[in-house]
Amino acid sequence: MAEAVSPTVARRRVRLALREARESLSLTQQQVADEMEWSLSKVIRIENGDVTIAPNDLRPLLSRYGIKDRDRVSELLTAAKIARTRQRKAWYQAPEFREMLSDATLRLIEYEAEAVAIRSYSIYYMPGFLQTPDYAAALTGKFAEDLGEARVRVLLRTREQRRQQLIARLDAVEIYILLEESVLMRPIGGPAIFADQLRELRTAAKSGQLHLRMLPFDFDYPIDNNGTYDLMALSGSDSDSEIMYRENGMTDEIVEDRATTARHRLRFEHLWTLAADESDTIGRVDQRIKDLETKSP
Repeated sequence: MAEAVSPTVARRRVRLALREARESLSLTQQQVADEMEWSLSKVIRIENGDVTIAPNDLRPLLSRYGIKDRDRVSELLTAAKIARTRQRKAWYQAPEFREMLSDATLRLIEYEAEAVAIRSYSIYYMPGFLQTPDYAAALTGKFAEDLGEARVRVLLRTREQRRQQLIARLDAVEIYILLEESVLMRPIGGPAIFADQLRELRTAAKSGQLHLRMLPFDFDYPIDNNGTYDLMALSGSDSDSEIMYRENGMTDEIVEDRATTARHRLRFEHLWTLAADESDTIGRVDQRIKDLETKSP
């Protein structure tokens, strides 16, 4: 492993390598558990990233999977050791967050903290990591009846922590935001709150902290029928490192299947080339802010 990686990245490399090796042999998790004399839950937890695998367990498992190339074995053993390095306890590991947030959201936060590139496609609202506190409260507060007020409070605190976490890393991560024009037209929170949200977006775009493009209503382009999603790359040198996060109604999920994430990346790049360029997009944002200012009290 030539480049330095974090325990998060190392753990993901190991578990994905193990899952793909097992699937290439058409073995079930139960079969692996039986052959290794492990519990089924141990295999599942290793492949899900819930626990790390000890090097002494990894060696015989790699042998069972037919992974015998010396460099590859050494790379995975090194990654397994790094994955077991104790990390500083993160804010989202506190009980109040772990009890209220889904596993997918917790993993999203972890990956955002490590991402070197984030591509976000949104058709309804601003990406979560860019939402101002007032905008987030206006948006998420609408779901208080379904989610409960306690969970909404945690979600809002989480949203702001994610935003601050990203702001602190802007020099280490490339951000590409692709918005349907409807996002700019939907004044969530009212004219004043939405104008403030757009000002913050404009400032970040004009400063070069993020790349911003818009898909106008009158463009003839194929709508991405998978809805809003984020793609995150954890390492610039890992061709298989992209991860997708998406929300579907009241649920969310992390998708790591390479074929699925590659398909969404191609869709994103295609729509990005069709979208209005950054200068025109910022101009549209400026005009929208002016329109909102005339409606603000």
